[in-house]
Amino acid sequence: MVTEACKKNHITVNGQVAKASKEVFPTDKITFRKDQITQIITVLDIPDNRVGAKLVDIYRRNDTPAEVYQHLELLKLSKDHYRKNGTGRPTKKDRRDIDEFGNTIEDDDLDAD
Repeated sequence: MVTEACKKNHITVNGQVAKASKEVFPTDKITFRKDQITQIITVLDIPDNRVGAKLVDIYRRNDTPAEVYQHLELLKLSKDHYRKNGTGRPTKKDRRDIDEFGNTIEDDDLDAD
C-alpha cells in the first residue's frame, strides 16, 4: 500500500517526493494524505529491529494540526446529514411493507365513505 503511494508521488519526506527505498532519519518530516486529510509525522528515532504496532508510537510524533481533524469530523457529520447509514434503496421486504401500508390506508378511506 505504501509502495503504491510512493509510486504515485503521494508521500514526501522533508518536502521532497519520496521513493519506497528512501532512508529516513530522526527529525525527518513525512507528509502523506489519508482519509481526506494531510498527515504530518515526525520521525523521533529509528529502532534497531522491527517492532510491533503498539511500539511504533515511541518512534514517531504526529504533528498534524488539530483543526484538520475537526474539519474531518465536520465532513463526516455533513455526510450523515444527507443520508443516514443503512438507508438507501429499500429491500423487497421494505417495499412490500410500504405497499401494504399504502393499501391499508386506501381501504380505510374507502370504508369511511
